[in-house]
Amino acid sequence: MPKVAVLESYKASRSYFTEEHLLFRESLRKFLEKEAFPHFDKWEKDGIIPRSFWKKLGNNGFLCTWMEENYGGLNLDFVFAIILCEELARVGAGLAGIGLHSEIVTPYITSYGTEEQKYKYLPGCLRGDIITAIGMTEPGAGSDLAQIKTTATKVGDHYIINGQKTFITNGIHADLIIVACKTDPNANPAHKGISLLLVESDTPGFSRGRKLNKVGMHSQDTAELIFEDARVPVANLLGEEGKGFSYMMNKLQRERIISTLRSQVMAEEMLSITLAYVKERRAFGQSISKFQNTQFTLAEIATQVQLGRSLLDEVITKYMQGHDVSSEGSMAKWWISDMARKIAPQCMQLHGGYGYMEEYKIARMYRDIAANPIFAGSNEIMKVIIAKNMGM
Repeated sequence: MPKVAVLESYKASRSYFTEEHLLFRESLRKFLEKEAFPHFDKWEKDGIIPRSFWKKLGNNGFLCTWMEENYGGLNLDFVFAIILCEELARVGAGLAGIGLHSEIVTPYITSYGTEEQKYKYLPGCLRGDIITAIGMTEPGAGSDLAQIKTTATKVGDHYIINGQKTFITNGIHADLIIVACKTDPNANPAHKGISLLLVESDTPGFSRGRKLNKVGMHSQDTAELIFEDARVPVANLLGEEGKGFSYMMNKLQRERIISTLRSQVMAEEMLSITLAYVKERRAFGQSISKFQNTQFTLAEIATQVQLGRSLLDEVITKYMQGHDVSSEGSMAKWWISDMARKIAPQCMQLHGGYGYMEEYKIARMYRDIAANPIFAGSNEIMKVIIAKNMGM
């Protein structure tokens, strides 16, 4: 079975880990070694994760561990979510949609849904029978969500949705989509006209567009979503009308931590596999790990990776204590994702020609990491948030 490539310094328990967390991590690792690692290359070639894998995750209790017991969950703390997202990232970035479903989208229903909505959807989300997505980004609106153009007009006991969404994670598989739309196009300021609607995949007027062909993360399905007079019952309004923007902003701290976790784990993995490679590879009669250039490069990378882990763990700790981490979370998101992107070509270079070959993991990671500075708000937006919180 493949071994999880983690440097010894990162195997140590973090301050917020308990024995229960470590047992969960060990159980999840064993599951992934059997059910994910041997199949991941095929999933990358197929361009999608099979639904059967989602159901295996659900049946083994790895999805939505935070969910309350009356909906079938275990009511566990945020550390279990951290462990799930980290271990999925160690398999490959293409599994990011599972973390999005379990730790980002489904919590919207718990936080803002009615009891009827919760009992209708949450058990299926927990089991992996219902796969979720969130439709925010549009062809003309990304980081500036207040400018979305998708409309939802109330007609009788339905909303009529018209518009398009793009770059939607889980867009092909999704059975249930939280759609951000304008229920009041004339609202001033514009963000006060945004609401969230729960749209089921068999809704009349809803269709999927292209399955998007990305540079990396090939196994993670990303798609366009199209709404042409899509009829959604008024009962599918999530929370209150006009509060969708504030709901999305409230959830972004959690989303950015999850996104940053993936970047940090990828940085750790790139360092780990590169360190193992340079110790094995020989040139000019010795291991290339003995060359000063190799040593200096990896020493610098290891320092950056350790700084990233320290910063991220501090943000996680504060978040779990209930503190506002909008500044620190934005700092961690941009710095760690940028750091991971910068070390990718350095690690590939140390692999030499083999680093450019598809059978070497560093080649896939080199492609996959490119999107991380864009996810969960671009790094430029992170700097705007930090500056704003500094009073500028």
